[in-house]
Amino acid sequence: MKNTWISAVILIALIGAITLAAELSGVRLYERIATHLFISMVLVIGLQCFMGNSGLLSFAHVGFMGIGAYCSAVLTLPLQVKGMALPELYPFLKTIELHPLLAMLAAGLLAALVAALIAWPLMRLAGAAAVITSFALLVVLHTVLNNWSALTNGPRTLFGLPKTTDLFTAAVICILTLLLALAFKESRSGKLLRASREDETAAAAMGANIPLLRWQAFVLAAFIAGIGGALWGHFITSFAPKAFYLKETFFIISMLVIGGAGTVSGAVFGSILITLAYELLRSAEGSLNTVFGAGKVAGLTEIALALAMILVMALRPGGLFANREIGTLLRRLWRKGAADD
Repeated sequence: MKNTWISAVILIALIGAITLAAELSGVRLYERIATHLFISMVLVIGLQCFMGNSGLLSFAHVGFMGIGAYCSAVLTLPLQVKGMALPELYPFLKTIELHPLLAMLAAGLLAALVAALIAWPLMRLAGAAAVITSFALLVVLHTVLNNWSALTNGPRTLFGLPKTTDLFTAAVICILTLLLALAFKESRSGKLLRASREDETAAAAMGANIPLLRWQAFVLAAFIAGIGGALWGHFITSFAPKAFYLKETFFIISMLVIGGAGTVSGAVFGSILITLAYELLRSAEGSLNTVFGAGKVAGLTEIALALAMILVMALRPGGLFANREIGTLLRRLWRKGAADD
């Protein structure tokens, strides 16, 4: 438990340092990158709650992000804008306009409710079957968002959201998500779930209800994804269902895989590394297009990140922080140094 608190302090200090550096820079672009980083971090930490503790890959995570984004949008759109942005909106929703923070909580709860209702039978699956069904669930969620015109405006762009996600808000919610993920990891449910990840038979013999444990983690991950989606929606202020599909899924999973799915520290550092790499590669791609002509260089960012994921999986399958949080690693290094002295 002491190592967990040390990890929490270090990771919170890191988030605070990034926030302070972006704020003091006075450069709007840096503030925007840092804000987007924290939103991505919320989503990656949420995925870690399920994937890191259960050992099962989930493609559906970004689908719950979409549910959160649209839920918060419907609840916060100004009344004078709703008629234009959502012309087919149900009458009982046309008069609702909540504070963005309340809408964000509602978004998380709705995503968790949807996950709770549809995920129970899926939690009995493992291996390739679990991966395939989670991808199928992503397709189902995307199809619903793409066709439920009354709530999402269909495949068209939904616009008019109030821009309420700033650097400070994103950082605070990121810290709260971090603490929630660490608390779940150290809880009895988290420990039993990790035990089932290593050996299902032994965990079941200890009395672990494995489908229930997976279901709890999946619902928690969906709750965090819903909040992350609301954060993102009020940062971008206009979006379409295609924003919650394969491309975003790839980036979120790559952040967690490269950082280390087994630890919250891995989720944090993976988010930072991939965001920095993404911005640098996108800048390089823009420079090359300036030299060779617009559109001549495309896809460099995705290719480079895909190759990075392949290298990490080949050389370090567990990611940068495979099994131990940063607090545990630093304490071991300190003890080793003290012993050597």
